[in-house]
Amino acid sequence: MTDTKSILNGLTVQNLFDMRGVVAVVTGGASGIGLMISSTLMANGAKVYVVDKEQERIERVPKLYNESATPQMGSLIGIQADISQKSEATRLATHISSLEPNGITALFNNAGISTGAFKRPDPKTNPTAQDFVKALFDDVPEHTFTDTYKVNAVGPYWLTFAFLPLLEKRKLYQEANAEKIEANGGRGYVPSIIMTSSMNGWTKDLATAAYSYPYSFSKSAIGTGTAALAHELLPLGIRVNGIAPGLFPSEMASPGTSSSLGVSSTSGRDFPFVTPVNRDGGTRYDMGMLALLLISNWFVNGETVLIDGGTLLVHPSAY
Repeated sequence: MTDTKSILNGLTVQNLFDMRGVVAVVTGGASGIGLMISSTLMANGAKVYVVDKEQERIERVPKLYNESATPQMGSLIGIQADISQKSEATRLATHISSLEPNGITALFNNAGISTGAFKRPDPKTNPTAQDFVKALFDDVPEHTFTDTYKVNAVGPYWLTFAFLPLLEKRKLYQEANAEKIEANGGRGYVPSIIMTSSMNGWTKDLATAAYSYPYSFSKSAIGTGTAALAHELLPLGIRVNGIAPGLFPSEMASPGTSSSLGVSSTSGRDFPFVTPVNRDGGTRYDMGMLALLLISNWFVNGETVLIDGGTLLVHPSAY
């Protein structure tokens, strides 16, 4: 019989967000928003495979964090891959499947790039159509669209389906071993896929998107794709949700600021838009808490959570 003591114990933060037994894959997980996610999961007991294109970074960053971990924490494992390639999605899934025979709990399709920035014509100079052609056509290379789409939107599609068998395997394993998992102090989570889109998938002011239509378009695509994939995968019982960040410290937001720990800063930089809550952007705590919620709360499915410090309250958007 359930008593009030057990009810209250189950509602503690330690139990609600206990990541022991969780196995997650985070693309772009060794820096920026990806590192905010992967380090939070690790700190709460999860084993996290961090995927990055740069070999040096996925060797250095996990090592630094693992050396500081306590016995109650999990671990970071680095894997090099270019997530824009369909063949890499297959290779990654095959490799991790060999290491995790019981599958994985969560796939964070987080890696992203921003290219194709333009310089907006000054409205005070009464710009002509030709001024806009130069800024947004002549000066934007064609490959910026294909490169950005492949990483930000197409890559997550390939990864989602390449990893589906591992997510399904985890679901079946947890269902078959529910009593054992509970007896060992763990809990079973409904496997899920979490997409990192952006507030810029909904913005109407490209000042918030580093003046990049390729970036904004690609993030709009992943925002729409999140809900569509959640609907598509209902028969499998695998959830798909999204995170739509505003300004967060990252190499993308502040190029060249990343430290040896993979941590970036936006402090002191001027941005052409306003973040009402905090001019310097969100913190690792803000992003980490949301990542924990999306893994642990099985009742959320098909949603993209806007976490932008109120930016789209003061800038025109379609959100």
